[in-house]
Amino acid sequence: MQRPDRLIELIQILRDGRLHRAADMAARLGVSLRTVYRDMDTLAASGVPVAGERGVGYRMTAPITLPPLNLTLTELEALHLGMAVVGEAADDELQAAARSLSAKIDAVLPEDRSAPPTGWGFAVYPFADAAAGFQHMPQIRAAIRARQKLSVDYLALDGAQTTRTIRPLKLDYWGRVWTVTCWCETRNDFSVLRVDRITSLEVLPALFVEEQGKTLIDYTARASATP
Repeated sequence: MQRPDRLIELIQILRDGRLHRAADMAARLGVSLRTVYRDMDTLAASGVPVAGERGVGYRMTAPITLPPLNLTLTELEALHLGMAVVGEAADDELQAAARSLSAKIDAVLPEDRSAPPTGWGFAVYPFADAAAGFQHMPQIRAAIRARQKLSVDYLALDGAQTTRTIRPLKLDYWGRVWTVTCWCETRNDFSVLRVDRITSLEVLPALFVEEQGKTLIDYTARASATP
């Protein structure tokens, strides 16, 4: 059982409000006791109202849950855009709720996502910066479908500003951070750019066709071969 499914199953077990021993939940899910302890810590850290301790048991103090949902990347984009806006609101309570909701979503995202580069921490990622990148998402998605070249002004993490002509290949979601994998004609190589670091974007009239060594399949093969 994948971790997101396991976390949802734990919530389903606990939603009756009764005390459940970790050993019983471990046996029911077919995992180790240590795994249940880690999962319970994750749920608690994500804002799920769980009370209890190791050796005693756990229960949900406010069993108000939603049924499992399957979200598309576009739906996640819309959800995080809303949280980014609310996270910048003047209402302290709404800010806290937005951050708590984001933590819950981050906790149950699939484990098989490739790890983002070090320093991109989900929990502390600024909402304002996240919202800044969403303005470019429709144009990037459309360019991927139409195989349209883009000119982007990009601000790197070290402060360097560059202008690049790219062939966008795919968008990836990392938990409040979106990246666009592309073939960069300026650097004659693949690049993975953070959407929130794109300061301006222009759709170019030129289209691109797949060329050997410059496709998404080529990028995936190279990434898989990298130790």
